[in-house]
Amino acid sequence: MKQYNVALVGTGAVGSTILELLEERNFPVKSLKLLATSRSAGKKVTFKGQEYEIEETTPEAFDGVEIAFFAGGGASKLFAKEAVARGAVVIDNSSAFRLDPDVPLVVPEVNPEDVKGHKGIIANPNCSTIQMVVALKPIYDVAGIKRVIVSTYQAVSGAGQEAMDELIQQNKDLAEDKEVTAKVFPYQIAYNLIPHIDTFMDNGYTREEMKMVNETRKMFHDYEIAISATTVRVPVIRSHSEAITIETERKLSAQEAREIFQKAPGVVLVDDPKELKYPMPLFTSHKDEVFVGRVREDLAFENGLSFFVVADQLRKGAATNAVQIAELLLDT
Repeated sequence: MKQYNVALVGTGAVGSTILELLEERNFPVKSLKLLATSRSAGKKVTFKGQEYEIEETTPEAFDGVEIAFFAGGGASKLFAKEAVARGAVVIDNSSAFRLDPDVPLVVPEVNPEDVKGHKGIIANPNCSTIQMVVALKPIYDVAGIKRVIVSTYQAVSGAGQEAMDELIQQNKDLAEDKEVTAKVFPYQIAYNLIPHIDTFMDNGYTREEMKMVNETRKMFHDYEIAISATTVRVPVIRSHSEAITIETERKLSAQEAREIFQKAPGVVLVDDPKELKYPMPLFTSHKDEVFVGRVREDLAFENGLSFFVVADQLRKGAATNAVQIAELLLDT
């Protein structure tokens, strides 16, 4: 198998997880270049038993690079096109190019064929969108989907390492009856939830909510699907949860839906209410699949289904999806 010269831009939570996955999945890395801001330059990182020094990101750093993972942040706008100009295919985890009509937005279980149309940049969707569309696509293919109503329960790790540290510190402070301070979030997140992720828009929705709307439509190539999202930050360290209700074009029973989920790529069905078995962040963290449960016929829509979806947003919601996209490139 051919091996590739790989660069990784950003070595935070998502970047570190990409490195773990490149090693776990035995991705054919010929050479590895770690790039970040000047603040991180000089730090050492180990990959496959070898120590690598982080370099400052510059246009010249992409010379000879064939695949460049951008792990989110402002570097994408500054350097992604430079990397492409120097011969790299960029897999970008930021929101910079997701809705660009010239940039494919890809979840391999949903629209792998779109990778073939790339012009140097392939966008990784938003974490909450990724796990939702992995669950929706097998239903969409069988019965069509007219409407989606989703409420998310998003872990603090979606806001980065500082957010995780803040939740842990607040829990400690509350246990010791100390004053709690909030810096990452607008309010205390411990023992609380915040119905606000990203900035509010003129229509009353947040950018996070509109990402779920617009990105889903783009990947399904279907702009007629009605989608409404409410995104909520909850005091969980890792793994996002979503309560989803859909209205299908044709009627599906709950049992039919379970059978579809059971066969779907990337999906694990955990649905035995009598035995209290259903997806939860506690049991889905550090895993690559999308877990689905609580499948039932919805009471509000004639052709309605409701179900609960949980996935590790650092892995499938970011790093795993990015590496899976790179694996698609190996076959093109």
